[in-house]
Amino acid sequence: MGKINFSIVDVFSQGKYTGNQLAVFKNAGNLSGREMQQIAKEMNYSESTFILSDQVNDGGYDVRIFTPNEEVPFAGHPTLGTAYVIQHELLKEPAETLTLNYKAGKIPVSFDAKEGLIWMKQNKPAFGKILEPDQVSGVLQIEKDAIDERFPIQEVSTGLPVILVPLKTLDAVKRVRVNLEKYYELIEDTDAKAIMVFTPETYHPESQVNVRDFGDYYGMPEDAATGSANGCLAAYLVKYRFFQTSEINIRVEQGYEMGRPSLLFLKANEENGVINVSVGGKVEKIAQGEWLL
Repeated sequence: MGKINFSIVDVFSQGKYTGNQLAVFKNAGNLSGREMQQIAKEMNYSESTFILSDQVNDGGYDVRIFTPNEEVPFAGHPTLGTAYVIQHELLKEPAETLTLNYKAGKIPVSFDAKEGLIWMKQNKPAFGKILEPDQVSGVLQIEKDAIDERFPIQEVSTGLPVILVPLKTLDAVKRVRVNLEKYYELIEDTDAKAIMVFTPETYHPESQVNVRDFGDYYGMPEDAATGSANGCLAAYLVKYRFFQTSEINIRVEQGYEMGRPSLLFLKANEENGVINVSVGGKVEKIAQGEWLL
């Protein structure tokens, strides 16, 4: 019987057992995609990652990401968690930066030892289809008036698309309950399969935005901390001058309704028509072990 080593980490954490859980499997190059998918389904976290080798390939580490239902080309909390495992378990000496090779492209990661944060620079954002409040309010089971119509409901992607929905109040965010029948009808005609709602009202005064992210399509009805979608949100906030500025450096709350409070740091700015996006957070190691094949 074969075996493979893995670690479990909490990403975008505020201490142990907060943030979003991630299983990271090391030296997984001999596994087939089908085997990776089976392991991810058995683990049943929002994502699991597989580092194919401890050797650098084309300047970075080859990594595949699986939700319980399918492989995805990019995801945020898996990037930070996987980089943490590479830094602490695969490298002989700490590095200031490293690169992860995904199907969506190369993602640079940097380590801020002083603040204890790991940062990823996301791909150039793409702004897609705009949806009407009438299309979305029924999916979220909230009144149309709860949606902040000063800003668009829009698909945005930095590698994995998401539908961003601005809501007026924290109360509206708390009341969201996804109608799955209407949700699946909606995403038949969208590239994005997840929906992120957000509001500038927060639980804590030191935070600037509160969000929730829903993605039943991927096998995760709600996600505790979503780095890819928050990167899309950062680009959106800059593009539409949500905070009346072309540059942001903010803290985002997520996961509170799930009992997994998470904290994400977003930086973005627009320069010569290009929006640059970075997402950061803390990672906490929880466990390690062997997976029997």
